[in-house]
Amino acid sequence: MPIYMDVHTMDGRVAMDDVAKAHLADLQTQGGHDVSYLRYWVDEAQGKIFCLVEAPSAEAAADVHREAHGLVADEIYQVQEGS
Repeated sequence: MPIYMDVHTMDGRVAMDDVAKAHLADLQTQGGHDVSYLRYWVDEAQGKIFCLVEAPSAEAAADVHREAHGLVADEIYQVQEGS
């Protein structure tokens, strides 16, 4: 299954605890979309959030965010894992 990295750019700072709650909502929602959110990274000061997700399409990944909490990514890239 394809792997995607999505990028959220928030207005101002973002709190790690808030992102953790949103990620939990993604995990609770993803099953109905054949999606698996794997990991996330946060730059609190810059208001950036990066999510790694296995999904059949970028649209399916976005649908999970939209349904779970409404914070759809600004950018989504299909990526390949390296070592």
